[in-house]
Amino acid sequence: MSVLTTDVEQAVRDRYSRSARAPEAALCCAPSYDRRYLDVLPRELIEKDYGCGDPTEFVSAGQTVLDLGSGAGKACYILSQKVGREGRVIGVDMNDDMLALAERHRDEIGRRIGWHNVEFRKGRIQNLRLDLRRVDAWLREHPVRDAAGLADLDAFCRKIERESPLVESDTIDVIVSNCVLNLVRPDDKTALFAEMYRVLRNGGRAAISDIVCDEDVPPNLQNDPELWSGCISGAFREDLFLRAFADAGFHAIEIVRWNDQPWRTVEGIEFRSVTVSAFKGKSGPCFEHMQGVMYLGPWSAVHDDDGHRYPRGVRVAVCDKTFRLLKNGPYASRMAFFEPRTPIVSSEAKPFDCARTSPRHPRETKGQAYDATTTESSCCGTDTGCC
Repeated sequence: MSVLTTDVEQAVRDRYSRSARAPEAALCCAPSYDRRYLDVLPRELIEKDYGCGDPTEFVSAGQTVLDLGSGAGKACYILSQKVGREGRVIGVDMNDDMLALAERHRDEIGRRIGWHNVEFRKGRIQNLRLDLRRVDAWLREHPVRDAAGLADLDAFCRKIERESPLVESDTIDVIVSNCVLNLVRPDDKTALFAEMYRVLRNGGRAAISDIVCDEDVPPNLQNDPELWSGCISGAFREDLFLRAFADAGFHAIEIVRWNDQPWRTVEGIEFRSVTVSAFKGKSGPCFEHMQGVMYLGPWSAVHDDDGHRYPRGVRVAVCDKTFRLLKNGPYASRMAFFEPRTPIVSSEAKPFDCARTSPRHPRETKGQAYDATTTESSCCGTDTGCC
């Protein structure tokens, strides 16, 4: 394993502080946004926005959305319009200059939109428990001058993380981020994905635009401060980016945007923008409700994130939790679903062994005594009937 000599956090803080004062065209591959959401924004925020994708398209009215690395706040103010008056938007960033820029226009933009539902919090995205504004305030009153002072600071941080975290667990409907995860130190990236999983509600989604590379980044590039702050040195290898979501417990992980052309190529390594969508919700007990699913194709078979295999055209027995995940998530368009004619009462449902995959006989859902005979139906979806 290579030794990282660059102070990543300082390099990122310095670069983004400069870019908060003056626009920097080369900082990232700027995405395009729907113009109608930009009309209420001051030009300053538009010019000082940096990113590589548009994850804001994955939100709906009324949702609570968290923007990791919110910067100048452009995405947050776009999200404010999309989630509407009943929704809520939280931006988290560690850079004081960017936070000041984002908050400078908050009242004005809120008046233009017609509601105020955006707030900005200071924190590191790999530790969404620690409120850095409270830490700053504590340090002004208790300057650290020795080891005892450092211990007191550590105790204070642990206390506020426990008693009043920056972002509470299970409170967020959608997490978005635009070209920020790659700026986190390698040693902190596992914690970063764990924090995203923690704060999402069950059924919540992460929609992340970031830079990935097709090969490992060598040590000489990893230790270049300009390349770190420029979204190169910390880029995820494309396969490991998806694995990080899976390792944190996410499911339905999908690359929803892939740029065929690299944004940059450095020493033969291609760096490109991708947007990944992933959901929280596959944990929990498994109960038998006599449900089945059938994979419709086109592949001969597929596997889900719990290891279930679905051969094309075969009714497969699943637990109630898996049935609901498949029916209500992004898998649904490629599956057929079979529920029992007589619903199973939840309090009477027996445990289901989700470690196995087995076919579901139609009689298990229809009932062994089912003997109905019916007349023709318009099963082809036309006025002329099936034949």
